Amino acid sequence: MATASAAVQASAKELRQPKQLPAPNGDFYEVTELLNPEELATLNQLRVFLKEKVAPVINKYWVEDAFPFELLPEFPKLNIGGVGLEGYGCRGGSPLLNGFVAMEMARVDASIATFFGVHNGLAMGSIYFAGSEEQKKRWLPQMARWEKIGCFGMTEPLVGSGVAGGMTTTATKDGNSWILNGQKKWIGNSPFCDLSIIWAQDVADHQVKGFVVENKTTPGFSVEKIQNKISLKIVQNGLITMKDVRVPEENHLQEGHSFREAARVLRMTRYLVGWEATGNQMGAYEHALAYAQQRLQFGKPIASFQLVQDLLARMLSNVTASQCLMVRLAQLDTEGKLQDHHASLAKAFTTARMRETVAWGREVFGANGIIVDYNAARFFADAEALYSYEGTYQMQNLIVGKAITGLSAFV
Repeated sequence: MATASAAVQASAKELRQPKQLPAPNGDFYEVTELLNPEELATLNQLRVFLKEKVAPVINKYWVEDAFPFELLPEFPKLNIGGVGLEGYGCRGGSPLLNGFVAMEMARVDASIATFFGVHNGLAMGSIYFAGSEEQKKRWLPQMARWEKIGCFGMTEPLVGSGVAGGMTTTATKDGNSWILNGQKKWIGNSPFCDLSIIWAQDVADHQVKGFVVENKTTPGFSVEKIQNKISLKIVQNGLITMKDVRVPEENHLQEGHSFREAARVLRMTRYLVGWEATGNQMGAYEHALAYAQQRLQFGKPIASFQLVQDLLARMLSNVTASQCLMVRLAQLDTEGKLQDHHASLAKAFTTARMRETVAWGREVFGANGIIVDYNAARFFADAEALYSYEGTYQMQNLIVGKAITGLSAFV
């Protein structure tokens, strides 16, 4: 009898104690376990840095439209400079590691992921795929060590989706140098970077060619920071203006003879946006779940309500579907089978799902979802830029449509 009474008392005590709830984790299918031990260690080191150094300060910088420059000295310690690129002082590593790095960054903040993607993917990738051996040896090691930061100048004030055939920035050969004229807009990192990859149309053969402009020493090259953004506010976007900018022949990317080389870079970075969109969803989901587990209404956590659980399950479904799609894309890349239409489908799908996910996440927070302090508003707003950059949703679908029908719907 005494034993039964003691058991009842113990059971009652257990009910009064707070229940240990599962920690929020957006990796429901454990996809990061696909990495080999060395690459997983790199990812875990990055995760610690993001949690301890980035997460505590990022909302402050987002509100102020400012970049956390004091974090830059930490980047060389992470061994991710040139991830996905082999040789020339670059980290190298599998396409899967490259994707998980982008995802992990966006899981904490999409602006930091974008800053990294512009430097490591677009700028370094342009030199890697379109530069000569001498040019690769000249710039890539410095960029991999974060001694020089790069940007990528493709989009123009009046030309976005049609830039392949309608670029207005011109390059004119003049002896042993080139004269660049025109403007580039929405160029991430450009207000403070050291090297700008500028794509311009050669007036002689009308082909798009790439050039490396050393910002701080080149006359006629100016950058105006774009103000009043509502998305990716930490990313420093610029309007670049070039007036008779003289670039030596040795800064002309020697293997970049047409838009095809630029498109190869864009194929890689476009599918990395899919990883960023997936990470942005993970962050929104994890913050929403943590909040729902703690927020009390009617005397109990809102995570115990059916409608909230439905929202969270839908968010997690989008996250997991995006992760699995991106893992397969990394496999195609590893096998040398990645095509433009594969990257386009991934970018379109993950960013569309991201818009749903961050909206449901903001909904979980109620009124608190519009305050940056709770993070949900930042993920919600940043999703809009990811949805548009590297090619709009509609343009991606037209690329896919051409591949599956054999007919072009482009104007």
